[in-house]
Amino acid sequence: MGTLRAFVAGATGLTGKAVVRHLLARDVDAVAHVRPDSSRFEAHAKAFRDLGARVDATPWSEAAMTESLSDHGPAVVFALLGTTRKRAREVAASGGDPDGESYEAVDYGLTALLRRAAEACGAGPRFVYLSSMGVTEGTSNRYLAARARIERELREGSLPYVIARPSFITGDREERRPGEAFGAAVANAALSVVGALGGADTRDRYRSITGDALGRALVDLALDPDAAGRVFSGEDLYRRGNP
Repeated sequence: MGTLRAFVAGATGLTGKAVVRHLLARDVDAVAHVRPDSSRFEAHAKAFRDLGARVDATPWSEAAMTESLSDHGPAVVFALLGTTRKRAREVAASGGDPDGESYEAVDYGLTALLRRAAEACGAGPRFVYLSSMGVTEGTSNRYLAARARIERELREGSLPYVIARPSFITGDREERRPGEAFGAAVANAALSVVGALGGADTRDRYRSITGDALGRALVDLALDPDAAGRVFSGEDLYRRGNP
């Protein structure tokens, strides 16, 4: 195990799995958080343990998460949490409460809970937050508004933070997102023309990035002492993720 420890919330997602792999490749002691009520808990836990990561199943309560982070003592906390409208519809169709899978509940609520828990841990770990391209204050888009609130709280809080704002994220997900894949393909095709016409910076800022490359970039930012307190957009993430 490495001497540096990182806690990864959202570890079971496309980017989260990549972050865990790249942490281990950099000799960082990775703690992968898996929801204790996950229907695939055992499979996820085994996969992470097989990689050499620790598995944490702390429930999503602020007291429990604060205690868990205090016990683990990570130098870095990754916040890679998010939901989709499709997931909320599936919960509603199965008779559950779709509000529990809303952007307000997950993208904002769980991330804010994690931020407060990390902030309660003394000096506090570096908080690496996966945000999104297009985040602006006052937006009416619920997805982006949830992220804007977290970004504002990080700027106003005491944690050393890193904010990443990628464009489309591509790769093999457990949950299919055909709209995202189509959007990435269309955007990349248009941006290749922009790049050929001399707009390389614009191309690099908005083109898609694979989950693996994004994971590599996030780990690189987590370990870069000069990255604290900064926001990194698509071009920065692409270059770090594709060295």
